[in-house]
Amino acid sequence: MPTVPPLSDPACIFCKIIAGQIPCHRLYEDGQVLAFLDIGPLSRGHTLVIPKAHHATLDQMSDALASACAAVLPRLSRALIAATGVEAWNILQNNGATAGQVVPHVHFHIIPRTRGDGLGYRWPAGKLDPNDAASLVESIKRSL
Repeated sequence: MPTVPPLSDPACIFCKIIAGQIPCHRLYEDGQVLAFLDIGPLSRGHTLVIPKAHHATLDQMSDALASACAAVLPRLSRALIAATGVEAWNILQNNGATAGQVVPHVHFHIIPRTRGDGLGYRWPAGKLDPNDAASLVESIKRSL
């Protein structure tokens, strides 16, 4: 039985999966990260990669834990390409309900894509105002 990480939310479905209270189709696991097939897949092979410690959004994670999650993405992408035969895929990560996050536990989606699969998203690109850009750059740099 997996051990419960120090940061765990007993009401969180992903924390319950990590603790072994809810079964999943595990693809990868190490001391910090778990990857498993999504039970509501957008495509065949749709995978979730989660930190074992409970954090609702990416900004709450340490750089080291975020790096541990990111380090798994290329390896899992290669495995999904080999297993599904796709040539394209999305890696998606949402933070907060307004951004489309449904489960408030950080998770990365790896979504295999095929031509004509009907998946997509609206991306109405705007224009970057040079004055606003300069102000925004300074503000972000101060926050770093």
